[in-house]
Amino acid sequence: MADADVIVVGAGVAGALAAAGLAEQGVKVLVLEAGPTMDRQAGVATYRANPVRVPESAYPDVAYAPRPTVVAPDGYYVQAGPDDFKSTYERRVGGSTWHWLGTALRLLPNDFRLRSRYGVGVDWPISYDDLEPWYGRAEDALGVAGRDAPGLMAPRSTPYPMPPIPHSYMDEVVARAAAKLGLTVDATPQARNSVERDGRPPCCGNSICIPICPIGAKYDATVHVKKAVAAGARLVPSAVVVDVQLDAAGARVTYRPGGGDPVTVTGRTLVLAANAIETAKLMLMSASEAQPGGLGNGADQVGRHLMDHPIQLSWALAPEPTYPYRGPLSTGGVESVRDGAFRRERAAFRLEIQNPGWSFPKGDPTAQAVAWAAGEPLGEAGFARFSDRLLRQVCLTGATEPLPLPENRVQLARERDAIGVPRPRLSYRPGEYSDRGRAAARLLFTRIFRAMGATEIQHDPRFEGAGHLMGTTRMGDDPRASVVDRDLRLHGHRNCFVLGAGVFPSVGTANPTLTIAALSLRAVDPVRASLTGG
Repeated sequence: MADADVIVVGAGVAGALAAAGLAEQGVKVLVLEAGPTMDRQAGVATYRANPVRVPESAYPDVAYAPRPTVVAPDGYYVQAGPDDFKSTYERRVGGSTWHWLGTALRLLPNDFRLRSRYGVGVDWPISYDDLEPWYGRAEDALGVAGRDAPGLMAPRSTPYPMPPIPHSYMDEVVARAAAKLGLTVDATPQARNSVERDGRPPCCGNSICIPICPIGAKYDATVHVKKAVAAGARLVPSAVVVDVQLDAAGARVTYRPGGGDPVTVTGRTLVLAANAIETAKLMLMSASEAQPGGLGNGADQVGRHLMDHPIQLSWALAPEPTYPYRGPLSTGGVESVRDGAFRRERAAFRLEIQNPGWSFPKGDPTAQAVAWAAGEPLGEAGFARFSDRLLRQVCLTGATEPLPLPENRVQLARERDAIGVPRPRLSYRPGEYSDRGRAAARLLFTRIFRAMGATEIQHDPRFEGAGHLMGTTRMGDDPRASVVDRDLRLHGHRNCFVLGAGVFPSVGTANPTLTIAALSLRAVDPVRASLTGG
C-alpha cells in the first residue's frame, strides 16, 4: 500500500494550495519540504538584529537546504554566465512567500498570445479566458485587496475580495507628475489584508513586507499549509528530496531528513511544486535507465528557458517631501505601459513606485546615514541636511519582460552542497529584447522625474533581479518543445504533475504568484482524477 495518494514536493504557494485543495476532498496527501518550519516572531527578531537588510535577513541559513542570497548568490548558484542570475528564494515551509512583496497582478490577455499577437516569444496552450475564473478563485484564496481599473487591462468576472490598500503620499506625488504625461497611477492589487479577513489582521504599515510581515497581514503559503494539515494532509519539513522515480503504479520519492540517511516513500501520484530552479534540478537528478537525461527530459527541455523580470532601477531627489517609509513597500504603479504594439520590438515593463525611498539602490536609512557621515560634516546642521534629503527621495522600478531563450537554463553543477547534492548551474542573460525594454523605462522615468521637478536623476546601468523564478518546465501541447501539458501533467506520465512558475511559457510583466496560485487551483481536479485513471 502506498504511503499517500498524492506526494507533494514543496510547501510554497503552489504545493500548499494543491495540498489543501486535495486534502479537503478526502485525498491522502503527503507534503515534503526541504527546509524547516518558521516562527514568525523569531524571524522578526532575527531581522531586527541583522545589520544587513536583504530579503534573506530574517531567515537563518540551513546547511542541509542551502539557498542563494542577495549578499552572496554565488554561495549556492554556480554561475555560468554570460550574466549572473540575481534572484533568490527561500527553502522552508511557506517558501519565498515569506519575503515576497505581496503584489498580486494578473497576466494580461495578450501575454498568453505573444507569438500570434506580436510575432515574438511563444503562445501559451491556454488563454486568458481559460484561466480567468481561476484568477478569481486565487484572489479569494490568497485574499487580494484591489480596485478594478481600466489601466489594469485584465477583464474580470468577480470583484476583488477586499478594498484596496490606500495610496501612499509617495504615490500621490508621482501621480501628479505622471498625469502631466497622460499616465494614471493605479492602486496595486496585493495579497495583503486591507480589512480583517480569514483570521488575519489588516495591514498596519510596518514597511518591512520584504523580508517579513510581523503580523501576518500579508499572505504567505503557511496559511494553506495549515489548512492542508487541518484537512488531514501530513507535512514533513526538513525533508530534502534527492530522487523521484515513476512507473505505471505510482511514484517512489527518496528524501533525506535533515540531510541524514535516505528515506523512501511511495504515492500513487506525484506533484512537483518546488520553484523553477529546484524543481528542474530535482528532475535532472532523477535520471533512470528509461530516462537517462532526467525525469521528463527526453526532449532536453527540462531546465531550459529560465526567466526573471530584469529590473530597471532609477531614482531622484524630489523638490518637495515624498515622506517615504510609510505603509507597504509599494502601493501604486502605472499599469497601462504593460502592453502595446511596441512589444513587437522591445519588452514591456511595469512601473512600480517604491515607498521606501532609495532603500533599493542605496540601502535602508541606517546604511544611508553611515555613508552620509563618511563624507559630510556631522552635527545638527549635517543631520538636518541628511533628514531633508531622506524625506525627498523617490525611486521607480521597471520590471521588464524577457523572451524565453533556450540557452538560459538550469543544469547540474559538478560542485555539491554540504550534504553532497549537486548545486544548480545557471546559464543566463536577459537578452536584447529585455534590454530595449529597460532603455524605454529609463526614458519614461526621466520624463516623470522632470515633470516632478526632481534633481539628481540616476539610472542603474545594470539590471537587478525581481525574485521571479520562471520557465524551466514549460507547458505546451508539443512534447518536443515543452515539459508538461495544458493540465500541467508531465508529458508521457499519467501520474506526475509540475506546478509553479516553471511552467510559464512566457511571463509578461506581472509578478508571478497570482498566476502560480490560479494554475495550482486549476490543477487540483486533474491531479485528483489521475488517482482513478483519469
